[in-house]
Amino acid sequence: MATLLRRFFTSLALSSSASPEESPESAHSLAEFPLGAVLRQLSPEDLATASLVCKFWHASATEDSIWEAILRRETSSWWPFVRFMEAYLRPEFSQRFLAIPVELELPFYKIYCGRRSLQQCLIIDGNRSSGGSGYCKYGLANKFAPEGKLATFLEFGNIDSPLAPRLSNLYQTILNRMKTKASAQPVVISTPICQNDDTDVALAMRRQYRETTFNVLFDLGFPAVCAVNQAVLALYSAMRTSGIVVNIGFHVTSVVPVYNGTVMRNIGVEVIGQGALRLTGYLSELMHQNGTNFTSMYAIRTLKERLCYVAEDYEAELLKDTSASCDVGEDGNFVLKHERFKTGELLFRPWLGGMRAMGLHHAVALCMEHCADLDSSGEEWYKTIVLTGGSACLPGLKERLAKELRYYLPVSLAEGMTIIPPLHGPHGAWIGAKLLSDMSSFPREWCVSRKKFRKVGSSILHAMAFDDS
Repeated sequence: MATLLRRFFTSLALSSSASPEESPESAHSLAEFPLGAVLRQLSPEDLATASLVCKFWHASATEDSIWEAILRRETSSWWPFVRFMEAYLRPEFSQRFLAIPVELELPFYKIYCGRRSLQQCLIIDGNRSSGGSGYCKYGLANKFAPEGKLATFLEFGNIDSPLAPRLSNLYQTILNRMKTKASAQPVVISTPICQNDDTDVALAMRRQYRETTFNVLFDLGFPAVCAVNQAVLALYSAMRTSGIVVNIGFHVTSVVPVYNGTVMRNIGVEVIGQGALRLTGYLSELMHQNGTNFTSMYAIRTLKERLCYVAEDYEAELLKDTSASCDVGEDGNFVLKHERFKTGELLFRPWLGGMRAMGLHHAVALCMEHCADLDSSGEEWYKTIVLTGGSACLPGLKERLAKELRYYLPVSLAEGMTIIPPLHGPHGAWIGAKLLSDMSSFPREWCVSRKKFRKVGSSILHAMAFDDS
């Protein structure tokens, strides 16, 4: 590096001391010197120093291609996600609303500077206290996965008790476990997929929940709060802004149409009763019928996560030997046979477990048909289906859902359909929040500050509720 810079400064000195007759040739040799190649070898700090030398160096040192290479190097495997978020969620890019990403020219120098000034952020995903997930995952945004989780359905009361005390208890417990103060960082929370109707009553309930949540968080001392719907965050983690999100939650499975980062409640959110808890319960019933003894539901959940899958052809799978064993620590060793795929079959044939509900494929097909009937954009964004939730990680689910949808849907709807499996395991919404908090425009474009909330009131929350109505 020192040799390259010495050669450059020598050329610069010769150029400045040359006679008028010699200067064109010297200038030509200087122009051929690979300044960009030198600058690309510098650290971001040295580049910032080099940009102060002169206007020419400033223009060269702030070239977007140089800073794109730096960002690509620093973010490593996360680079595609970082680029997507900066391209499609920055306010100045109207193309961010497209369902299928395209290449855009981005101000990478400006993006890098914005990311360098980012505050540390706390992410909280899932909240049974409001009727959402059974588990709450939390952690700092600089981590690659949640640092912990709470079984909120056990620890923080039931849905009938007052909301504000439950939320306050939940968030304070998280702060205690993280050993941090609320005032130390902004917070991103995922709002649950609940009160799904497009009615005045449901809208009022969502607004009440939003106001209560922000009041509790600001009372705890958080300087700024960002709240985004779980389905929208899961969509971001799959590098999409529009599509249908199939969220296999703790209690229920929700099929949520999202366009431009907004839940389309006017189209309709389909909800079916086959959630993760019901799948676990059904597996325990099958094991009991086969005479398999177990001592805890933890063992059942572990077996579901490690051994169960979704059969592409249920009848053909019944004729196969599908035996597999799994050791669950103190609970012992278990052998499962047809229970392995019968558990996941409940998603498509709920009557096997005595349930009167739609199959998953019926709910998704119905949502797609409603979207096609009401959509006027012509983008066919509803043909992108994103799977999220822990039970959505069951092997074979993507293939089986695609098979069933192609059978039930008209050819015009099934053609071009894309199903995206969980790219980040059960942490899709949490990762979506992480990507959001890593944006160069965060928290400016996304958060409500405590100061502004106290000054303006709750009206600002509903005005900024871009992910929900």
